[in-house]
Amino acid sequence: MTGASEFVVQGWCPGALRPMLSGDGLVVRIRPDAGRLTRTQAAGIAKAARTHGNGLIDLSSRGNVQVRGVTQASHPGLIEDLRALDLIDADAATEARRAIMVTPFADATTSSLARRLAAELTQGPVLPGKFGFAVDTGPAPVLQAVSADIRLERCAAGGLILRCDGVPLGTPVTPQDAAQRAVDLAHWFVAAGGVTAGRGRMAALIARGVRPEQADTAPAPPPSAYGPGLHPMGALVGFEFGQIQAETLAALAALGNVRVTPWRMLLIEGLTALPDRPDLIVAVDDPRRRVIACTGAPGCLQAHAPVRPLARRLADQVPLGKTLHVTGCAKGCAHPGAADITLVATAKGFDRIRQGSAQDLPEAAGLAAAEIESEGLFR
Repeated sequence: MTGASEFVVQGWCPGALRPMLSGDGLVVRIRPDAGRLTRTQAAGIAKAARTHGNGLIDLSSRGNVQVRGVTQASHPGLIEDLRALDLIDADAATEARRAIMVTPFADATTSSLARRLAAELTQGPVLPGKFGFAVDTGPAPVLQAVSADIRLERCAAGGLILRCDGVPLGTPVTPQDAAQRAVDLAHWFVAAGGVTAGRGRMAALIARGVRPEQADTAPAPPPSAYGPGLHPMGALVGFEFGQIQAETLAALAALGNVRVTPWRMLLIEGLTALPDRPDLIVAVDDPRRRVIACTGAPGCLQAHAPVRPLARRLADQVPLGKTLHVTGCAKGCAHPGAADITLVATAKGFDRIRQGSAQDLPEAAGLAAAEIESEGLFR
């Protein structure tokens, strides 16, 4: 760690019923059922974000939707509106258990499996706040680079497997028993001491040498990375830093049902032409896709500086195939993994890290934004 940029690890993720305080108000996270929103639900979220928040909506790296700028006074009204859209769980405990990502390219079988898993988890063990599941049972796994602890995937032969994060092989399961087997694996994780392993993550438990039984089947190879554009199920569109204006979400909702992705993009079902809006990212080679930036100051209480204006100015310096991560503190929420270059805001300027994450040692410290811009990142 750099030691120069202190941060607080909350150890839990915000929800709708248990929001998290940020610099611009409460962050209210909505977990769409099986990763899908109907037109009515998407339009309703947009309206609620304007009425009860500041009109800004974030897409999280776990396929959730976050309404920003909510106040203590406006939160009850927001929950009432979301409940009317069937987007609220019975209570905060149930909401926290339903930490499930679903492939955006899900068919009816996958969506049904995700719902069965959500139902089984209501009787599952109490798991750490960051613990999550991935239902990645489309034609090929597409969520392997996304944080999840227990994964349901397809093998090369087309069958289903259950796999622990950190283990390359999984165990064959059937559509009938997959959900229950996933919950059983969560019980195994708790019994094996996983709650105390590396902030309660499966990969940390596996790194200790603990292994589940009968993991002997490899997942199908992943396809090439997905980018914005037209796909068989509709149009996949991105947003700068994964943030949407409420008006944009309302306009997209008018075009079709919406699937939320963990790549901070939305899939609008059934479209055969890309939406024409200036605030959408629709080109694979758009330089903004190569830059990751958190909310930064003043929207985040832990950030040492605004980061998105700098990230925006630096985007054109990032070559194809490279990534730049600009973060307001060493916590690195927007991108916990390594990037080609990571810039970490501190009380003394920006630390620069090459081929590492926000918590790795920097090669240079206390840089001014103007200095970073003038020197060039990839020279």
